[in-house]
Amino acid sequence: MNQSAPPTPDRTEQEIARRASRDAIADAGVDPYPAAAFQRTTDAATILATYDDEQHAPSEGEEAGSYRVTVAGRVVAIRVMGKAAFLSIADESGRIQLYVRRDDLPEGYYNAVVKKRVDLGDFVGVSGWVFRTRTGEVSIHCETFTLLTKALRPLPVEKEVDGQVFNQITDKEFRYRQRYVDLALHPNVRHVFKQRATIVSTIRRFLDEKGYTEVETPVLQPLYGGAAARPFTTHHNALDMPLFLRIADELYLKRLIVGGFEGVYEIAKDFRNEGLSRFHNPEFTMLEVYVAYQDYTWMMEMVEEMVQTVVQKLNGGTSVQVGEHTIEFGGSWRRLPFFQSIQDATGHDLMGKSRDEIEAVAKSLHIETDASMGEGKLLDEIFGETVEPNLIQPTFITDYPVSLSPLAKRHREHDGLVERFEAIVGGKEICNAFSELNDPDDQRARFEEQNRLRTAGDDEAQPLDEDFLRALEYGMPPTAGMGMGIDRLAMMLTGQPSIRDVILFPLMRPEEGRTATTEEMPDPDA
Repeated sequence: MNQSAPPTPDRTEQEIARRASRDAIADAGVDPYPAAAFQRTTDAATILATYDDEQHAPSEGEEAGSYRVTVAGRVVAIRVMGKAAFLSIADESGRIQLYVRRDDLPEGYYNAVVKKRVDLGDFVGVSGWVFRTRTGEVSIHCETFTLLTKALRPLPVEKEVDGQVFNQITDKEFRYRQRYVDLALHPNVRHVFKQRATIVSTIRRFLDEKGYTEVETPVLQPLYGGAAARPFTTHHNALDMPLFLRIADELYLKRLIVGGFEGVYEIAKDFRNEGLSRFHNPEFTMLEVYVAYQDYTWMMEMVEEMVQTVVQKLNGGTSVQVGEHTIEFGGSWRRLPFFQSIQDATGHDLMGKSRDEIEAVAKSLHIETDASMGEGKLLDEIFGETVEPNLIQPTFITDYPVSLSPLAKRHREHDGLVERFEAIVGGKEICNAFSELNDPDDQRARFEEQNRLRTAGDDEAQPLDEDFLRALEYGMPPTAGMGMGIDRLAMMLTGQPSIRDVILFPLMRPEEGRTATTEEMPDPDA
């Protein structure tokens, strides 16, 4: 059966020329993609930090120095001068210059590969000795030169399109969509993601040292819960049943407390079917931790200690510069009750007020409302508009209304409130925590109220989970629980303006229809 060849993508003149170079290299007997491992002895940063002229430079009458190295990296600069060439390569640690002479390489290799066929973006490996050039730059005099990977597409550079300067290197959409190019061109971006890795590893070490057990709970769930959010839905073919991507880990982790674990945590991907913004990505990373025999006041102290440990590890101190603000994470954070925060910001005391009274205040503050919003949703909107953006220094907002907290234990002193706090930093929530509700009958009543809100049109209200109620009926000890958004914490501690700057591959719109110039491109952070 005849099959048509797959369509050939449109290629630029540079891409066509690079493929021709690749083919010419292969025709000369050089594999442009060799299979053998290339064993390095060091990296660029180490060479630059340790080279010493008196110790390593060639002695009088000697042709080579004593500091011999084998390195590899991506070619980022080329300057050919007839029988010799200077190249710069970049590895993860930095960049270093190479000096390559025709007479030092096998016959014909220099002309066939180095002089004519090596391009910016190619990966090469070299061995040789380190010296300092006449201009003072520490370099490697290459005795061997191996092409490791031929790059068929050039890395972008600034160019002009229709009279307008188009710089893909600084175009946010291009950088988020082709993160591999962004990382290749910007060492500072790689540094941000190394910092993020440090944040996660420090949190994990902190919790491990407390004796808590890291666990894994299902991503595919027959019933979602643990947060106010819309889920993504899917279908399991073999069982012919709908499933949901989890919106939170909470209800499964509390089942483990019922089962006898006294401290568990999970650092996991959660998924919420919500819009995109500077602070929201539908796929995000969440830390959740649950500790038996503790309450929310204890959890506040643990959050302070944990975040301070992370900041200290990352920055060597307890303060972080976020935009124009210096945020101080050290010491005890401010604690401010929920209703008091709203009264301070608006002048309205909403404690004990009816839904209609709260809606009237919201409208007076020019906050949009609709009939599906219950008392808790209205209060949350007022708080989000008038209080949260103004809380720059770390602040615990405490003692939320019952209607806004279906999984938290009722307050031990104040009717109508629950023992809950949120940590707000830089105008955004970074964590949410409770004294966990462990009364199964109260939990059922809260779930039933959520069902009423769902019927009224609130598509973020939580469904009733009979299995979780059954678990509570077996008995769950007093428990403190906390969820922290790793992405938002990483934004805060690395000074990044968008959640996309701390997620390697953020969700983007389909690429079709993308235009040529930066000015015409949709801003994903708009």
